[in-house]
Amino acid sequence: MSSTDETAAPGTPQEQTLERLRAAVARAQAGEPTPGGQSAPSAPSGPPPPEAPDDDADPRAVARAVVLRALTGSPKSRAELERTLRRKGCPDDVAAEVLDRMEHVGLVDDEAYAQMFVRSKRTGRGLARRALQHELRAKGVDDETASGVLAQIGVDDERDVARELVAKKLRSMHGLERVVQTRRLAGMLARKGYSSEISRQVIAESLDALPEHQRD
Repeated sequence: MSSTDETAAPGTPQEQTLERLRAAVARAQAGEPTPGGQSAPSAPSGPPPPEAPDDDADPRAVARAVVLRALTGSPKSRAELERTLRRKGCPDDVAAEVLDRMEHVGLVDDEAYAQMFVRSKRTGRGLARRALQHELRAKGVDDETASGVLAQIGVDDERDVARELVAKKLRSMHGLERVVQTRRLAGMLARKGYSSEISRQVIAESLDALPEHQRD
């Protein structure tokens, strides 16, 4: 999976969630009831205007449409959706009401979002728990929710991913002195959030296994 793409693979729970979101957007565009319980205004025939909708429009219907459109591109945390609504000029009380309703029906779920985000970033970039915690916090996921999701990653899991990262990096470092390889590998793992303990262990094991260092 691409490191810059949070789109879910077909058939996964994330993709099923996205399909539900797309269906909800289609209902909103058709003027059918959305999860908020009211009919959304029909979509205009041309591209949507970049500015805020008409002041006479139902603010809750507008907020629901904004949220559903945002969710069809990729999953979002509640905090990200709050920021989107604020940029659109949505009153805070309306945003809270709409997002509460979306949470109630399962369209906004920070725990599910965090699980998807962690899987994506571990697969695409090999990030460790520390880096993932930092990125989830930046996305607005509260520490308790993030910690619960990250607790599912064991030390052995992190060590295995670190080994894969080191093995891949070493393919482009053949012929360098061991001290140079060690320094570059340690920097790479540190940037991805790995502890110094795991880094030292994995780097030493990986370098010791190389034929070029067998005689060192």
